[in-house]
Amino acid sequence: MLRSKLFFVLAISMAGLVAISNFLVQFPVNYFEMDSILTYAAFTYPITFLITDLANRKYGKFIARKIVYLGFFTGVLLTLYFSTNFKDLISIRIAIGSGVAFLIAQLLDVNIFDILRKKLWFIAPLASSLIGSMVDTFLFFSISFYNTEVPWISLAIGDFIVKILMSMLMLIPFRMLLKKTIPSDVQLSVRLY
Repeated sequence: MLRSKLFFVLAISMAGLVAISNFLVQFPVNYFEMDSILTYAAFTYPITFLITDLANRKYGKFIARKIVYLGFFTGVLLTLYFSTNFKDLISIRIAIGSGVAFLIAQLLDVNIFDILRKKLWFIAPLASSLIGSMVDTFLFFSISFYNTEVPWISLAIGDFIVKILMSMLMLIPFRMLLKKTIPSDVQLSVRLY
């Protein structure tokens, strides 16, 4: 029962974060002249990699992929319903770019994490999140804003820098949540401590 509850929480969290991030990407950070280099989604989206990595560590890559697919389909539906203005081409491109970037980057994250899972506890989540974030950032911003007046290259660079910082910061809840969700895994416990 606890196992299915955690799966449900991770899947719903993933879908919610995707929808929220797709909404927030439309709003630049208007402080300290950062409006041309950063959107608010840079602070929420990296949490999706934490969710994928927790699922991967807890259940393995096949279940982690299921969470990615559930997050993808639910997140895209929520985005289309709440965040997409079908009269605005950029809004439609954001929805498409988000879906393509999310799916490719998250599945890449799952595979990289799985390859590195037996290394020290922080290597798999950090490496997979950084590589996934780089792919996600490039795909999302190029699909969504290429050949528009939106300064997508500077936004992508600013977004990626924040994602790097958030990936490092997400190691703290990752480690804390590992202790709570996988306390009986002797091999993992040896690696954590």
